[in-house]
Amino acid sequence: MYGVDGLLTLAILFLCGFGLLVLGSASAYNGQARFGDAAWYLKKQFFAMALGLAAMAGIASIDYHALKRFSGAAYLLSLLLSGAVLLFGSAYNGSKRWLSIGPLSFQPAEYAKPAVILLLASVVSQRMGKTRGGVMIAMVFLMVLPIVALVGTNNLSTAVIILGIAVIMIFISNPKILPFLWVAAAGAGFLAIFLSLESYRLERLAIWRNPELYEKGYQTLQGLYAIGSGGLFGLGLGNSLQKLGFVPEAQNDMIFCVICEELGLVGASLLIVLFLVLLWRFMVIATHAPDLFGALIVAGIMGHIAIQVILNIAVVTNTIPNTGITLPFISYGGTSMLFLLAEMGLALSVSRYSVWPGKRR
Repeated sequence: MYGVDGLLTLAILFLCGFGLLVLGSASAYNGQARFGDAAWYLKKQFFAMALGLAAMAGIASIDYHALKRFSGAAYLLSLLLSGAVLLFGSAYNGSKRWLSIGPLSFQPAEYAKPAVILLLASVVSQRMGKTRGGVMIAMVFLMVLPIVALVGTNNLSTAVIILGIAVIMIFISNPKILPFLWVAAAGAGFLAIFLSLESYRLERLAIWRNPELYEKGYQTLQGLYAIGSGGLFGLGLGNSLQKLGFVPEAQNDMIFCVICEELGLVGASLLIVLFLVLLWRFMVIATHAPDLFGALIVAGIMGHIAIQVILNIAVVTNTIPNTGITLPFISYGGTSMLFLLAEMGLALSVSRYSVWPGKRR
């Protein structure tokens, strides 16, 4: 057994530090205006990050194979929690996504991501070679369909991420193009039907095409103004104008535009490079994992991070319609940070058993 991947650990810590730095700036105005404390969001994020780093260290120290036996129970719990949101959930900004237990609240949809990764890694690694490719694909999608449906009821963006994770994991285990063409066609049809069920979803497409014609396009336009005004080197950390109430919830989904405004193209590019380093280490660990179970765990985590980063930046730059996806490690969100760092612990646990030339014992 070898030590954990040092470069991956450094990339995670750098992203956490960068996230706290820019969150403290992006959230200061809203924290002062709402709670009389400019550091209110920063303090809560720091607390969640501390818990998450402790969870990461704990998970990284155990043998990831021991988690296989709990994968089914973990997935069942995610179904129960997501169902409970529909019955007893709390709403915030019009979205019913939280479960509250006393003073604490969390989003079960964030827990569903690592639960799905563990389940699929366990099932696919056990059934590989015993089940035909087409049957395997159908079985996987039937397994994740319940959680996608439950989460998608109130959180379409997270449902899309979970579905994307499933597609990536099954493709890595069975890299044949033709079956996925059928999956893509079925997914496009399902998405078209899902969008047509609610008028506000179709409205988002219209806002995306012409944000200046709609009142709800205000956030998109202000975000683009922030990106444009940052230039090459930005206005300086803490000097964003758009975060002063112009970009709604600047500390959440739209934080990337504040980064562009304050740190410019250089700062935004540095953040993207950090994410690329993270994904590169995931790829190295997955490629050299000792078994398919470990490789699929890391591949699922890699898919999760890649999808979420790409979609968030695409939304902020108005490349795709607004979907309300946070930027990993950067956007405010205690539940997201906690389970994201728990996923990092899983990847580090696999890295302890992965072997490649030059790796130190």
